[in-house]
Amino acid sequence: MSLSQRHLALILIAPGLMLVAALFLYPLCFSLISAFSGPDGSFTLQWFAKAFELYSTDIVFTVVIVLASCALTALAAIVIAGTLTLGENPYIVGTLKALYRWPLFIPFIVAAQCMRTFLAKNGLMNNTFVSLGLMEPLQAVSFLDWRGIIATFVWKQTPFVALLLAGALASIDRATLEAGRNLGASRMRVLIELALPQVMPTLLVALVLSFVTMLSVLSVPMMVSGSQPTMLTVDMAFRINAYGDYATANALGVITYLISAGAAILYLKRGMSQEAPR
Repeated sequence: MSLSQRHLALILIAPGLMLVAALFLYPLCFSLISAFSGPDGSFTLQWFAKAFELYSTDIVFTVVIVLASCALTALAAIVIAGTLTLGENPYIVGTLKALYRWPLFIPFIVAAQCMRTFLAKNGLMNNTFVSLGLMEPLQAVSFLDWRGIIATFVWKQTPFVALLLAGALASIDRATLEAGRNLGASRMRVLIELALPQVMPTLLVALVLSFVTMLSVLSVPMMVSGSQPTMLTVDMAFRINAYGDYATANALGVITYLISAGAAILYLKRGMSQEAPR
């Protein structure tokens, strides 16, 4: 590449680099510096001590909610992707293929509002059960708590994971799967014992991306569940909006970064261990 071509390439990517620097790198550096800086500008960990004192329960709650959502998302995605690639009923496969991707195009804030009307005590779900005679009106309960958060996350992220997983399953050599079927293995056994081990890296990548996405969502815990404990994104918004306490909010943000980095490190360590020569 000549010098003029390099200059042209730099000019073409400069707007994108400036946008990344302004909207990501600068806020990231500012939050990191603020989280470790005292009122006089010296290094301190007091904001982290305050964050753990006030929100240690919410930190555990956030990790548990996101991990549970990832586990259920993985299970639902495996069922959907397995049906799409190994299913033999064309009507079921066609219907599922037409429907399962819809939540991909719905923003989290819209999904949260839909769940508010669906999972409320007098919401669509309970009213449907009552109209079908499956329950009495007095038996209706609200699911607008931690269960609603998990349901929203799973409903929203399952299509994303299933789409990646179905693509990976479709690329597998069909001869291996057909050999298992010819030997008498059920479709479930073929999926679990033959297909899934071959696409596990793809599934892990999708789950890590979903983990980070769910960890960063504000609208779902704020709109679906107004009770305590809550997720860290709500705590950060509360510290800023109610008290203007950017330092503690940034400390919570750093804790969130570390949780996200932990998920990424676990995935990288697993990938490196698999690629290591034996």
